[in-house]
Amino acid sequence: MYKTGTVLFIALLAAMFSVSSHSADVASESAFDYRAFSALPAYQRPRLSPDGGKVVYVRNIVQPKDLSLLMTYDLNKGKTYSLLFSDNEKVKINWFRWVSNERIVVSARYESRRGNTKVYDTRLFALDYDDESAKPLNLINWRRLRRLSDDLNHVPQFQDRVIDWLPDDPDHILMSIDVEVPALPSVFKVNVKTARTTRIQKGRKKIREWITDQQGNLRVGVSLDYDTGERQVYLKDGEEWRVLYEYNTMTEKGFYPLGFGLDPNVLYYRAYKGDFLALYTLDINTDTHTEVLSDDNYDVDGALIYSPKTRDVVGIFHNGRHYWNDEYEAFENGLDEALPDTSNSIVSFSEDERKYILYTESDVLPGGYYFGNRDDGSLSFIFDQYPSIEPDTLVPHRLITYKARDGMEIQGYLSLPNGKGPFPTIIHPHGGPGSRDYDGFDYWTSYFTSKGYAVLRPNFRGSEGYGFSFAQSQMQAWGLQMQDDITDAANWMVEQGYAEQDKMCIVGASYGGYAALMATVKTPDLFKCAVSFAGVSSLNHLVIHSRKFFNGELVEQQIGDDRSDLKSRSPYYNVEPIKTPILLIHGEEDRVVRVQQSRIMEDELDDADKVFTYVELESGDHYLSIQRNRHRMFEEMDAFLEEYLSH
Repeated sequence: MYKTGTVLFIALLAAMFSVSSHSADVASESAFDYRAFSALPAYQRPRLSPDGGKVVYVRNIVQPKDLSLLMTYDLNKGKTYSLLFSDNEKVKINWFRWVSNERIVVSARYESRRGNTKVYDTRLFALDYDDESAKPLNLINWRRLRRLSDDLNHVPQFQDRVIDWLPDDPDHILMSIDVEVPALPSVFKVNVKTARTTRIQKGRKKIREWITDQQGNLRVGVSLDYDTGERQVYLKDGEEWRVLYEYNTMTEKGFYPLGFGLDPNVLYYRAYKGDFLALYTLDINTDTHTEVLSDDNYDVDGALIYSPKTRDVVGIFHNGRHYWNDEYEAFENGLDEALPDTSNSIVSFSEDERKYILYTESDVLPGGYYFGNRDDGSLSFIFDQYPSIEPDTLVPHRLITYKARDGMEIQGYLSLPNGKGPFPTIIHPHGGPGSRDYDGFDYWTSYFTSKGYAVLRPNFRGSEGYGFSFAQSQMQAWGLQMQDDITDAANWMVEQGYAEQDKMCIVGASYGGYAALMATVKTPDLFKCAVSFAGVSSLNHLVIHSRKFFNGELVEQQIGDDRSDLKSRSPYYNVEPIKTPILLIHGEEDRVVRVQQSRIMEDELDDADKVFTYVELESGDHYLSIQRNRHRMFEEMDAFLEEYLSH
């Protein structure tokens, strides 16, 4: 039985969240509508204030126009406030966080240019949770910074890098900003009410990242030489900085500091135990290294979990959450017993850990949020991320292993639609390529299986989490073994009887888009069709463009620098053997993979008289952030797959 306050909270939220829902649009269409899957999440990233009495979140609406709203809800007053909005075109709400019970800081991402190069800039603002009319305070005041430096000759690109939230000092935060030399940040103490700024550490020793202890003191600096890849991890010892570890980021196993425990002499870090990353602690006083967690099959590669109450480390994200704090483990186990059919994670705690927001999802549940109160034992549903998706249309994902042609074992996730196979099939390689697919809800996969397509998402060579050797196998290997792993995944689907040879398409985004295009070159008879969203078509163009950035040398080491070799591994230079119909889609304002990558591919396909469709999304970015573009992407893909897989 819920207390009155909790019931009122649910009722008020339900009334507030019913405005401009996607459901009416979807219901007016046919039984299957791609827009249920291509809709932006209706609600995103709710976070509790330190006292647990207020919630901040993003609300995506479609009427009267597509907007993302930053909103707050006061549980005690039963009142909602709309603070900021974005159309997700030139400016986007990047992230947000409470700095006190009254004040919120918000990062905004802007489309900008550095010379002739299109990039993103970020800015940090602060505002009160209930002030709908006030202009947000820009926390990085350019005139104040000029007073702090005699050598301020550029505008920092990233002005939202907070390195310590200083919970004992809610009026201030510590920020890392490169004011004198680009990419060489100094550390500043910034007042979130007045924007008054004080420098506490000038940039030095090519340090790109600063880490504080739980008492707010600078303790670790991580340097990187962009030309050579050499990295040093510095530890502050008294007033001096000494080298704790050094290695080459491109060729050697590294040492990765994560943060300090409540004890300022205990540093948590990741390092390799054999071929896999493990978690360790270093006792700085005694120089004692202790293993905390390792896994014989996967890297321990998640972030530390801190208790907001004790400020100490209580666990780490690894295959969910791994706790060594008994109270946390017991609490999470209790939640799992109450909600046994979902993967459950606490996304926000009040400072005293009595109130919390719980996120739940599974392969067949698109994700929902609950408000919990440990004082009365209540757990109350708040909202769904995708309210228009019917859970009974979704199917589970199964972790499978197949052997590549050289005997290497590759994992992937297999999702089979309802019914009896073989099925028309989608091979869906992930982006990155240094990322990885997991189980749980995925809106692309859910769309495919709801259409009746089987889906295999291979974690091909170069995917993260499978150890040092597996990750390093991506070095200068785009289009080679990495591509063969994807081809072998398709052949495995046929061998297992899940797919028919002439009923498979390959669909990918970013690196996955490159893999889809490369498949049409290397295996022109394998796939019935190919879809590339924001894909790379020319490695040569990619490397040349990377030279405009600080890490251009590192990109060359990863991709390669031999022009002839780059051309041989680029779809753009090898369109002649292509037989596969291609759908090319790219955002006009993509600042991760430039739209020129698809424009030049379009020209070559057109000159060679190949079968293809090219769609350019107006103002579109790399992440399909704009609702009309996400709908357009799925509309084009839906018709394309229908033509080649369903007939």
